[in-house]
Amino acid sequence: MFYTFLAWQSMFPFINPKTDFAFKKIFGSPQNKDILISFLNAMLYEGAATIQDLTLLDPYQAPPVKGIKESFLDVKATLSTGKTVIIEMQVLNVLGFKKRVLYNAAKALSTQLTAGDDYNLLNPVIALTITDFEMFEQSDKVVSRYRLKEKDELTDYSDDIELVFAELPKFQKNVDELESLTDKWLYFLKEANHLEAIPDRLSQEPAIQNAFEVARQSLLTRDEMETLDRQAMFINDSRNAVLLGIEQGIEQGIEQGIEQGERKAQIAIARSLLTDLPVEKISEKTGLSIREIERLRAAE
Repeated sequence: MFYTFLAWQSMFPFINPKTDFAFKKIFGSPQNKDILISFLNAMLYEGAATIQDLTLLDPYQAPPVKGIKESFLDVKATLSTGKTVIIEMQVLNVLGFKKRVLYNAAKALSTQLTAGDDYNLLNPVIALTITDFEMFEQSDKVVSRYRLKEKDELTDYSDDIELVFAELPKFQKNVDELESLTDKWLYFLKEANHLEAIPDRLSQEPAIQNAFEVARQSLLTRDEMETLDRQAMFINDSRNAVLLGIEQGIEQGIEQGIEQGERKAQIAIARSLLTDLPVEKISEKTGLSIREIERLRAAE
């Protein structure tokens, strides 16, 4: 496994920002807050320097009510304005993912208060989700934003919860077409691990230049490289499982085959994560129940 990673490392010098480990390392390090500030300004405020400072928080969200499962986010921060931003990178489109995004945002809002606190103390929450698949096929927008609105007149009810999605497959610009800070960060996320050097157009942004330096494979430890290799392997295995299910579905019925492929992908992902993550987080990542994952662990 380690030699597989070394062979890949010799080809391209930068890690894949879309893996869990790499995303947290690049955007969730307290010593590199400038990276996250620039990224959030690009994705939430169209490149304007709206965010001047933030505080990184523990991305683990404990459940406020017994029986409610825990949530695990990639990065979580509080802005100097009091707003909470939760950021998640999702590579695979697992069952229930849309509901999970909403659940995590609502929980980030509700857990701000304790018994007896005034509701006016609540600060807004923004859930920023970057996906490596298309979530909204009816729209060509790369970045889309959702808030609570009146159904017919579309007037705002509240800005306390805002959902922002960036769908990487819809971003098709090449490096010469990059104009805005948003363009440059999207290109970084999508293409960094395929680049042999930092493009001039991206190196002009200090925070993106810094992100490339953090993403240099040569600076990682052996354990970090093996973690990245494992994550890349389970992503490829799970995608192949979906494709296999779809191919079988051509003979057995397209709809049934897709369902089988998704199921195989969930199980493949869960098995690859059994030694690295707690049962609750595997459930979050795959959509399988905790009981199903415990059965997989017992069978190993």
